[in-house]
Amino acid sequence: MPSIVIVGGGPRGVGVLERLGANIELFTGELDVHLVDPFPVGAGRVWRYEQSPLLRMNSMAEDVTMFTDESVTCEGPVRPGPSLSQWAQQVRPETLPADIREEVETLTGTAFPTRRLQSAYLKWFYEHTVATLPPNVKVHVHQDIATRISEDPQTVWLKDTPPVRADVIVFTVGHLDNKPKQDLETYARDHGLFYLPPEYSADADLDGIRPGQDVLMRGFGLAFIDLMVLLTEGRGGKYRTEPDGALTYLPSGEEPRLIVGSRRGVPYHAKTDYRLKAGRPPLPRFFVPEAFAARDKLDFHADVWPLMAKDIAWGHYHELFNAHADRVTTTWSDFAERFAALTWGSHQMQALINGTVPGEEDRLDFEALDRPLTQKFDTPEALQEHLRTVIRQDIDRRHDDRHSPDLGAFMGLLTGFGGLAPLAASGKLTTTSLVHDVGWWQGLFNLLASGPPGHRLEELLALSRAGIVEFLGADMRVAAQDGVFRATTSSHPQPVTATALVEARLPKPGLTGTTDELIHWLNDNATAEVLRDPAVETGRLVVTPADLRVVDREGRPHPSRFALGPLTNVVAATAFARPHTNAPAFRQNDAVARAILRTL
Repeated sequence: MPSIVIVGGGPRGVGVLERLGANIELFTGELDVHLVDPFPVGAGRVWRYEQSPLLRMNSMAEDVTMFTDESVTCEGPVRPGPSLSQWAQQVRPETLPADIREEVETLTGTAFPTRRLQSAYLKWFYEHTVATLPPNVKVHVHQDIATRISEDPQTVWLKDTPPVRADVIVFTVGHLDNKPKQDLETYARDHGLFYLPPEYSADADLDGIRPGQDVLMRGFGLAFIDLMVLLTEGRGGKYRTEPDGALTYLPSGEEPRLIVGSRRGVPYHAKTDYRLKAGRPPLPRFFVPEAFAARDKLDFHADVWPLMAKDIAWGHYHELFNAHADRVTTTWSDFAERFAALTWGSHQMQALINGTVPGEEDRLDFEALDRPLTQKFDTPEALQEHLRTVIRQDIDRRHDDRHSPDLGAFMGLLTGFGGLAPLAASGKLTTTSLVHDVGWWQGLFNLLASGPPGHRLEELLALSRAGIVEFLGADMRVAAQDGVFRATTSSHPQPVTATALVEARLPKPGLTGTTDELIHWLNDNATAEVLRDPAVETGRLVVTPADLRVVDREGRPHPSRFALGPLTNVVAATAFARPHTNAPAFRQNDAVARAILRTL
């Protein structure tokens, strides 16, 4: 009987399986589906249950779903189902592992769940998906590693178990380990130093970091937050809440000293814990496909960013004018009409905003958000105090619904992220735009929209006051010299040395540099993306924009191979879908599932 092999049994692979079941009317007869993953199917590597209970999601429980809903624009049928929050209200606690039962019973929609709880939700989603498949579809799980593909017949070879014949192959591999930079690894070994390359935080071997050791942390995003937790509370430290509500960190004595810097020098903004008062803004409004339909070549900053920024601002000001009318000087209808007619960044646009929004803190300033640290401080202590103030202000702003326009802007950010994926895959953006400008945008998106829950930044402040964390600031550079790692920034008054360097970020996805055998095989047998004018190799796997077919070495779409996820040049958001946002991942999963069934 026909056979589909899905390589990667995490949320993306199971999402494709769900869409195969939803669209099964396109196929008649019996069908075998094989899921290949060395980690538990459903959760996969990143969300497997066996990881530290201290690690949490950076999304609220009500903002995570594995189910399509009425907002999703796809050919296949929509099959609604519970979000993580709704599932927690429905599940019987006694069916769950004992150590997450209390969390389930007390979970609220605005809580940030542990990753173990999300793992249980994903496991249930997989079991639910299999249970709802028709009798003619059989699912087989191979807890193994795929290593290569052979032809005639097309076969997926596994590391430790028999190979699987495949009429269709779907690659849904997620984040993979990269080979460390040889020069830094060799330097660390030769000088008795510790070096940790980019890798998934929960799998990082941190035993080589000694108590009290100075550790340079290059990166101030979510990977840093995870590593911070594992190297402090994970080593026995505790937090005490003082009468005024502030946290005090009580060291165990096993912690290293974390010296952290990055390009911007500040942590990602905390997630908001309030809701929109004026309802969801009507988006997209300006950043729409029709705006580029007649254009063959686009420059990101000249052609794309002004419309994306205008949509983000539309979300921000929609909430400000409709929910906080006492802080503006005109009506939303008047402002919206004038705003829509103007170009983002023009003097006329700035004059409109300045004239109708008196409070500077109510205005959206992308330049200030993008470059929050622009000064060099006279002393390290002055830098520490300044950053503690910046972080404190961010936490307070994200807890105060007077600033709910920030959440309106967040909705615009989500819309922009979803809209950019098909545009980037269209071939219309210049090479400079794809290589540099899209990366800048993704960094800005992460800074503003992918931050940790507020309590993590409260912990960061407590660690800073306790001397466990030191801030280095912006434009961090690290040199391997004089037997140590030496860091400089544009903010810190002097170089800082350490005997350990941790790359606090995820590995860059791509066909090169990974330790995975199957990806090596793909690199030899499929097309890696090369941008033109000038020629730049991105390392990403080329797939067709419409149905995500793998493009072979001759530039032809493969008739029976598909790929989705961060490995490819058509990337949807890697975060979980929020309900009612027409998430790109759902649209891609559906398109691939229908193409597979039509192929068969």
